Amino acid sequence: MRKMFVVIAMISLLGMQGGVSPALAAEDDGSQVTITSPKDGDVVGDTFELKYELVKGSKAAHAHVYLDGKYQKGFDGTFMGVPKGKHEIKVAAATGKHDVLAASQIITVEVK
Repeated sequence: MRKMFVVIAMISLLGMQGGVSPALAAEDDGSQVTITSPKDGDVVGDTFELKYELVKGSKAAHAHVYLDGKYQKGFDGTFMGVPKGKHEIKVAAATGKHDVLAASQIITVEVK
């Protein structure tokens, strides 16, 4: 019984520390994401346009955009009213069911 508890505890600890099994990792369907504007490290105003290219693989239907880790539902291509400071932008390929795929790119911009 004690051995079983130790095994369960170790599995739980791996899960909490980000140990993700390959079955749970984002699928690589051959898609490619490239953020074309702004460039990584650019200084931008509080309103700026994001441009990216998505080359769809076997499962990609569209892209998801994230600002500082928060999904930008219904994103129309322009960030408005972004607070001053450094911000992370991520664009990731997604399926028609909104499952995020492995293809993504992350940049950092500074709003002045």
